Amino acid sequence: MPAGANAFGHILGLVGLAFAAAAACAAAARGAAPAQPIGLRDGETLTYSVRWGFIPFVGRIKIAADSLGSGSSAVLRITTTTWTSGLARGIFPFDGRGESVYRLPSGLLVSTSEWSAYRNKQVKNSVAFDYGRSEATYTDAIRPSKTRKIPMPNGIPNDLILALIQTRSWNLKLGEQRDALVIFEDQFFPLTIRAEDTAYVLTTLGLFKTVVLVPRMEKTAPVGFFKRGSTVRVWIETDDDRHLPVRFEVAFRFGSGTATLVDYTPPK
Repeated sequence: MPAGANAFGHILGLVGLAFAAAAACAAAARGAAPAQPIGLRDGETLTYSVRWGFIPFVGRIKIAADSLGSGSSAVLRITTTTWTSGLARGIFPFDGRGESVYRLPSGLLVSTSEWSAYRNKQVKNSVAFDYGRSEATYTDAIRPSKTRKIPMPNGIPNDLILALIQTRSWNLKLGEQRDALVIFEDQFFPLTIRAEDTAYVLTTLGLFKTVVLVPRMEKTAPVGFFKRGSTVRVWIETDDDRHLPVRFEVAFRFGSGTATLVDYTPPK
């Protein structure tokens, strides 16, 4: 299942959420900060154990934030490393690494990049954002013919995983919702994220009370994996001010992957 493995790794291995568009882009050009934080802070690390369907352990996902540079060149780099291990690696030898770079202190997404390998299949691409021109440049190093300029829709884009992680700062109550603009590979997804349920999640770090958030394409026709019937859920703990994203789930028609938090390093 290379497509599913790659999609799951990508979804849970990068990352922020979206907000307000031409006005936001204009604000960005002036150096104004967007309304929302990035979702992770310098030194913060989240490590997840991944299961696929009935297979209890197939690998790990590690998401880490570190600040680079200073002054006007300061950025926050979010690095996501994904790999299969154990018996599952003999069947699905997947390795992936993604980076999302955010300008500080504004929190604007500057670029994203992804590399992954599954057997003899490799993915290597990147996206750079030009807010002044309202366009993004998608570069595919493996298939150069797919390299192209992409018009940016209204909103401030964010990587999907960080979009989900960033919801930890929203403090959504059951029944509440917010909109977001997410980029996944070379497509933008205008999403509506709703707080649809509450649940207790048991992890090796303890038992957490959570709110369950579900992103969907409600305001435009579904595209990409949303069009194919895939769904995404994230469980945000509500016990304390950390609001840890303790679980993610990505469900495809042929199965579902679940990532549960097993290790956490607080910010510096």
